[in-house]
Order: sequence, then structure tokens, then C-alpha cells
Amino acid sequence: MSEYLLETKNLCKYFDVGKGLKLHAVDGVSIKIPRGKTLGIVGESGCGKTTLGRTVLGLLSATSGEILYEGNDVSKMSGEQLRNMRRKMQIIFQDPYSSLNPRHSVSQAIAEPLIVLGKMRNKQALKEKVCELMDVVGLDRRFYYSYPHELDGGRRQRIGIARALALGPEFIVCDEPVSALDVSIQAQILNLLMDIQEEKHISYLFITHNLSVVKHISHEIAVLYLGQCVEQCETSALFEKPLHPYTKALLDSILAPEIETRNKEFHIIRGEITSPVNPPVGCRFAARCPYAGEQCTRENVPFEEVEKNHFVACIRCREINNI
Repeated sequence: MSEYLLETKNLCKYFDVGKGLKLHAVDGVSIKIPRGKTLGIVGESGCGKTTLGRTVLGLLSATSGEILYEGNDVSKMSGEQLRNMRRKMQIIFQDPYSSLNPRHSVSQAIAEPLIVLGKMRNKQALKEKVCELMDVVGLDRRFYYSYPHELDGGRRQRIGIARALALGPEFIVCDEPVSALDVSIQAQILNLLMDIQEEKHISYLFITHNLSVVKHISHEIAVLYLGQCVEQCETSALFEKPLHPYTKALLDSILAPEIETRNKEFHIIRGEITSPVNPPVGCRFAARCPYAGEQCTRENVPFEEVEKNHFVACIRCREINNI
């Protein structure tokens, strides 16, 4: 059995935009997610986070690269193997309202995957399972016959989580699951996801642009910039000692309450973002990086282990950080 539940190797997803041009939404991303752990994916809007999550799930077809599930290449699986695998992989969407059918009650929404993919037909068994899932996500049974518009955002997101859990998944893509919620509700949903993970040993790919959120829930973090992974390591290492210039600037964008930060030198991102459409050779961040040299724009940058379990895509990383 593979050490990692899910792994990608040099995964690419390009979109045709006409006239022979391609938008490189995901470009050579390699990640590994252990069983029962959370890998956080962070980056600015448009960096490829959601595209990566949907490509991993098979909702989008990969342009190239490999997706391995339990060590098996997904592209080489038979139809039956794919169907069995997809029952084990689910998604929690960002908007808990638009992702639900407004004509379906809470019980119908939760029961749908059980009927369609779980082939559960016995009405009494189905009702018991729906009630069990409502209990797991902390949704009062009095909402059994309610409709999405009658509930607040937090309760609607609990419906989405219950739907994702219905088939007993091993892996869930959480696509900005708390960004549309009030801050007080965000903490409740995050703690719920963590409790579920501890109890059921589920692996998460947690997509967000909120660094405070990803710090709270993730075991490891991968930082994306224009479709490429520029840094990946354990959560504590990323916040204590970021090595990539982009990660440093990203972390400096957080408003910290500590007094000592008032005299801190902040890393500010200047310049224009490189176009993701047929991008040039070299580091994607070079045009905005204060440390960039000629070498950074002449050759593609390897994603290499700079310190133990700390991977960075930067030619000058060791020089900049005195490693």
C-alpha cells in the first residue's frame, strides 16, 4: 500500500483560448497527500487552485502528467475501477447555496448521492442514514424537511459536508469551504472538518486564499503562483521560515497584532503579473521579484528540496536565505 493516498506528478491543465494560444492554469504541479492529513493550497485568485482540485477529482481532464490514487495511475484504470475510486473522492464547494438544488429539501439533498451512487433503495434505511449524517455534521433533525433558502450559510454548508460524507470517502477537496461564511461560522465549520478528519481518517486538499484559515487546518501547505507550485513544506515551517520571495510577501500581507512586527521589514510585491497565456521560459515570479537576475528568466526553475521536507522553486533560494 502506498504511503500517500493521492499524488500528482508534473500535472498540467491548459485551456485553449484561440489562435493557437493556451492558458496554463496548472503547469507541472507535483503534490503528495498522506492518509488522514490535510494539504493546504494557497495563492492569489487565478493562480490555479480550483483548477488543480477539479483536475485531481477528474471533473477536468488533465493535459499531461500523472494522478496516482493509492499508488495506482488513474489514467490506466478501467471503467469499474474509476467508478469505485470516484465514490472515495468528494468535493465541498465554496458557495453553500448555489451548489444545492433549491427544489430539494435537506433530506433529499443528502440522500441524492446515496440513491444515485450508493444504490440505497430502502426508504427506512435511507432515512436513518440521512439522520445519521445530519448528526455527524451537527445539523438539527428538525431541518429534515427544510429547504436551503430557509437556512443560514453555516447550515447550508453543513448540508454540503453531509453530502460529501454520504458515501464514506477517503479524500475530499475542500474548495474555499468557509470563504462565503461569517467569521464566527468559519471557525465552527473548520473545527467540524477537523473533528471529522480525526474520526474518519479522511485526507483533505484544502483550497483557500486565507492564510489564517490554512494555518489552522493544514498539516502541510503548498503555495501556488500562476499555475506552478513555488513552495511546499509543513505548516509550521512555512510560517516560521518561508524561503521563496513570493511566500515571504504573501505572509507579510497578513495583519499581525504583535508589537514586534511594527519594526519589521516587509516584502512588497511590485510590478505586473506575467500572463498565464503561453508564459515565457523562466521563473513566473521573476518580473515582480526583487532578487531576480538574468538566470531567472533564461531557464525553467526546478522544484527541489532545499531543507528537509521543504521544497522551493527558486534558483537563488540558498543565496537569499543564507542556507
